[in-house]
Amino acid sequence: MTSTGTSSRATNAGTPRPGGTGPLAGRTVSRIGYGAMQLERLHSDRAAAVGLVRRAVDRGVDHLDTAQFYGDGFVNEVLREALRPTDDVVVVSKVGADPDPGGPLPLRPAQRPEELRASVEDNLKSLGTDRIAVVNLRRLDTGPGLRAEGDQVVDLDDQLAELTRLRDEGKIGAIGLSSVTLDGLRRALPAGIVCVQNAYSVVSRDDEDMLRLCTVEGIAWVPYFPLGGAFPAMPKVADEPAVHTVAEALGVTPAQVGLAWLLHHAPNVLLIPGTADPGHLDANLAVGGIALDESSLAALDAVRSRSADVRLG
Repeated sequence: MTSTGTSSRATNAGTPRPGGTGPLAGRTVSRIGYGAMQLERLHSDRAAAVGLVRRAVDRGVDHLDTAQFYGDGFVNEVLREALRPTDDVVVVSKVGADPDPGGPLPLRPAQRPEELRASVEDNLKSLGTDRIAVVNLRRLDTGPGLRAEGDQVVDLDDQLAELTRLRDEGKIGAIGLSSVTLDGLRRALPAGIVCVQNAYSVVSRDDEDMLRLCTVEGIAWVPYFPLGGAFPAMPKVADEPAVHTVAEALGVTPAQVGLAWLLHHAPNVLLIPGTADPGHLDANLAVGGIALDESSLAALDAVRSRSADVRLG
């Protein structure tokens, strides 16, 4: 599903890259990609899900983020059906959790090395490939969501050792981290980390020091919940008055301002906003054309940061 790529500001098909270009695992990708999690909402309309992926790729998206536990394999199967070898996209998946349809939450931790390996194998099968460009280890150390308990409390070095073996075997191309602490990232650097996915937005900037470290180390910063979280206790970008003021001045939506701020904030930011709606997809891809002047950036930078560290389970 990937090839060597180029450094062009257009894809191999000649489509302008939304948001410009950024590096990811030795590739040049569009800075605005697509997070596939919300494709699960189209479970009853598979054709619409496939069509949405095609729409994204045809508009220059070549960085797709997924996981086997999104829809218990449904999302990966949609990507397998939608993508063509000539699309030259980077598919990034993640491990560290498994579906738990009958549990109190839809996911359960799967942190042990043998579970990470099994999840990689499941991703390979559902994606229909023999190699995944990047696999993110979803730690449960920080950010919103699950926390590990009991035998799911696993040393990071043991996890990285297993992922390194999978990389050496050619089953994954590179290793990323998700929901990781600054100390955890520092410990992991010798393993060759290519990206970090943590909850981060204009209203939740706890990880500013980690973002700076990633910038120095040439590691892509790929924020999830870039508009704030879906959980009630988490702050939301669209509730912030300063965001609305900038949006009204520019004639765009608050969501577009929140995404545009991320692109302006650091050069190594890659966005993966998710949606199940074609119109929202187009609006997200248009964010690369939004220019924020110094006064707008100053107003957004001054927004008070609130923690995104909401625990579930």
